[in-house]
Amino acid sequence: MTLTAALLDPLRSGAAAARPLITFYDDATGERIELSGTTTANWAAKTANLLHDECDVEPGARVALLLPAHWQTAAVLLGAWSCGAEIVDAPTEAEWVLSDADRIDLALAAAPSGGVIALSLDAFGKGVPGLPSGVIDFATEVRLHGDEFVSWEPIPDDTPALAGATVAEVLADARARAAALGLTGSDRVLSTLEWSTTDGLGNGLLAVLAAGASLVQVRNPAADAMERRAATERTTVRLA
Repeated sequence: MTLTAALLDPLRSGAAAARPLITFYDDATGERIELSGTTTANWAAKTANLLHDECDVEPGARVALLLPAHWQTAAVLLGAWSCGAEIVDAPTEAEWVLSDADRIDLALAAAPSGGVIALSLDAFGKGVPGLPSGVIDFATEVRLHGDEFVSWEPIPDDTPALAGATVAEVLADARARAAALGLTGSDRVLSTLEWSTTDGLGNGLLAVLAAGASLVQVRNPAADAMERRAATERTTVRLA
């Protein structure tokens, strides 16, 4: 079983499939997007199909992210793990780098052997204008792919998934973090944690998914809005 399947399959059945899994806010733009377990899985599958079909990302491939904590970043992570890829910290160690529009030059400077995929992170699905030749526009390409993904080969539990840790180790760590944070399937977690570090990703996303909880992720948080948002979204746990 892939790491993505282990995390999302329990959230795609019964009542869990329709309830909010990821609610994303960007206080700088006023953006709010809500994804159910089913919708999150569909986006992960679309991303996996893009990575597999157009980028030849297969088990053992190394992928680096230059992306903020964002609902599209969650889709990218889950899509990469569906393919059996390993998420690495350094773009210079990666075959593919997925970057936001502000860090495309940094991604290109790393000279990944596969290439660079650019994400606009636009709420309306607009692409990144004026991309350098050869850079793939995520928003344009991902919409062309199906929302179901089936790996061409089984992903062994000892496949590297995150900074050298295997699928089994990442899953065990996520479950341990969920227990340490006291998270359960009935929790709604308000978080401003970034996912650019192992701890931030482990606590801010993986532990939430492993617990079967739902996430309210806030980017560019406005200090005067967090208490109101906690009440509006009926959150039960806050991570910062």
